[in-house]
Amino acid sequence: MALVPLRASDEFSEADKDVLAVGEKAYGQVLNTWAAIGNSPGLFAAYLPFLRQVNGPGELEIRIKDLAAVRVGLLNHCRYTVSHRCASAENNGVTPKELADVARGDFSGFSERERAALDLANAMTQAIPASAYHSNPSGVPPALLDDAVALFSPRELVELTMNISVWNALSRFHRIMHFDLDMPPAPADVEARL
Repeated sequence: MALVPLRASDEFSEADKDVLAVGEKAYGQVLNTWAAIGNSPGLFAAYLPFLRQVNGPGELEIRIKDLAAVRVGLLNHCRYTVSHRCASAENNGVTPKELADVARGDFSGFSERERAALDLANAMTQAIPASAYHSNPSGVPPALLDDAVALFSPRELVELTMNISVWNALSRFHRIMHFDLDMPPAPADVEARL
């Protein structure tokens, strides 16, 4: 059971209703994340456009965004996030085998840029919280940052790090809210790693 009431579309504030209509049109339903956010009037109107900007087309390939987001959801053991991000990844051409590889942490079959993004997702999700500022101000191994700077343009690097950051925040939000799935479960090989 969710931590907070899940609002129906007619219970959202007027400030959120226009953006909610766009979301409902795209997904055919009010997702549980949205229904929870609906408890804070005006927040959804900012949330959905921001999330669409982070996840949507930009300079960085959506495939890389999807792979990194799946990895973040897995590292945070968030079933809800992983179900959503796997659905997006599959819609964007990521295969079930590739998703299983991401779940196992086997990045050998991916391109150099994809491996760097997945390594950065690992570091930003696991190393930053465990790294004291005085020992490493960024929290990410310097060699990994050097690789990222060499492989991604500044715009791509902003898009990638924002994507990883947002999915860290959302997967933690999703877990504490304890949502039931509103998308199909992740493939069995991925689900088993949660």
